[in-house]
Amino acid sequence: MAEEAAQEQRSPDPTRSVRCIVKLGGAAITNKGELESINENNLRSACAQLRQAMSESNSDGAPEKVLGMDWSRKRGDSADPAVDAEWITGMAGLGLETNFIVVHGAGSFGHFQASRSGVHKGGLHSTLVKAGFVATRISVTSLNQEIVRALARGIQNSLLCPLLCAVGPSIVITRLPVGTSDEKNHGTAYSFAEGIPSVGMSPFACGWTTKQRKLASSNTSQIIQSLHAGFVPVLHGDAVLDELLDCTILSGDVIIRHLAQLLSPKYVVFLVLLPSLLCCGFKSFCHLWKMTDVHGVYDRPPTEPDAVLLREIEVDEDGRWSIVKPVLLQGNNNKGVEISVASHDTTGGMETKILEAAVIARLGIDVYITKAGTDHSLRALKGDVSTDTEDWLGTVIRSSR
Repeated sequence: MAEEAAQEQRSPDPTRSVRCIVKLGGAAITNKGELESINENNLRSACAQLRQAMSESNSDGAPEKVLGMDWSRKRGDSADPAVDAEWITGMAGLGLETNFIVVHGAGSFGHFQASRSGVHKGGLHSTLVKAGFVATRISVTSLNQEIVRALARGIQNSLLCPLLCAVGPSIVITRLPVGTSDEKNHGTAYSFAEGIPSVGMSPFACGWTTKQRKLASSNTSQIIQSLHAGFVPVLHGDAVLDELLDCTILSGDVIIRHLAQLLSPKYVVFLVLLPSLLCCGFKSFCHLWKMTDVHGVYDRPPTEPDAVLLREIEVDEDGRWSIVKPVLLQGNNNKGVEISVASHDTTGGMETKILEAAVIARLGIDVYITKAGTDHSLRALKGDVSTDTEDWLGTVIRSSR
C-alpha cells in the first residue's frame, strides 16, 4: 500500500535529487535513562558533522562565517537577538548542499508517554489512550524543535564569545574548527554554529496514517517542496491515526524506508549509539547494556570477547541477507536471528531498524550504520565509505545485485 502511494506521488526535480537521508538514533541524541533529557554533546557533534557533509567548500581550517537562523529569544538571554539584515541581504548564499533529509528517533522523549498509555496499541475510546496520544505528541514535537534549533543555531552559549553574548544572541558569527584555540576570547572556540536551514515536519500534521500499524497514506508534497526551496526537512517518529486501531506509533525507521522508496537518495545513514543492532543467532538485550565502543552490526552480543563487527552485508531480492565481510563469516545468513526490544520502546526497536534497512538496500541504495560523533560517522555522512580497507568502522548493508 505504501509502495503504491509512493509511485503515485510525483518525483522531485532531478536537479534537486536527494543526496542522503540521515537517521539520528534516539539513543545517540538523548539520554535514554533520563526522561526527556537531550545529550547535548552528541547532538552538537551530529549537527556539526552534518554541516561539514553539506559544505560546498573544502574546509582548510580557516574561520567560517555562519548565518544563525534561530532568532528566538530563549530563557536566560539578556537581550533580543541581534540581526544584521544588511549583511544577510548581501550574502551570496549559504554555501551548503542542502539536499539532505533528517529523521530522528525519540529516545527518552515520547516512548514513556506512549507505553504508559498504550498509544501504540490503539483505542482512542479510552481516555487514557487519548490523553497519552496528546502527551506523546507534545514530547516528540518538543524534541523535534530542539533538534531543528541545534541545526539552525548561530551561537549556543557564552563560552564562544563573552562580548557577543553580552549584547544578545549573535545571528552572524565566525565559526572556528572544534577545539581551535582563540586567544582573543581567552579560551577554546567551540563549534556551535551550524546555520543549516532546517524545518521541522511532523508526520501526524502532514497527514501520515497507518492501517493495522502498516503505513497507509503519506503526503510528502511538503517535504518535496521544501527540498526544492533549499530547506532540510527534519522529521521524527510520531503518534498517528490508524484506520483500524484508531491510533498507533509510526517509527522513524519506517518513515526513512518510505522516503527512500519515493526519493531514491544516493545513500542512507543510521547514526547510532547502541549496544548492538543485530546478533546472528543470539539474543540482544539492548536495554540492559551501556556501551560506547560499538560501531554497527555484530555477529553476537559485543560484550562477548569474540564478537566480530560485520562490515558488509548483502541483501538479495527475496530479502535474505548474507555476510560478505569479514570473509571468515561468509555464508552466514539471517536464519535464527533474535532481537529483543526494550520494554519502553513502542516502535519495534532494533528489529524494525534492521528490517527497514534491508528493504532500502534491496532498492539499490547503500545503508551505512555507524557510531555517532566519530570520524566514521562523518565519512558516512559524506558518502566516503569503502569496505575495501579497514580504516572505516561500521556496517554497510547493500543489494547483492
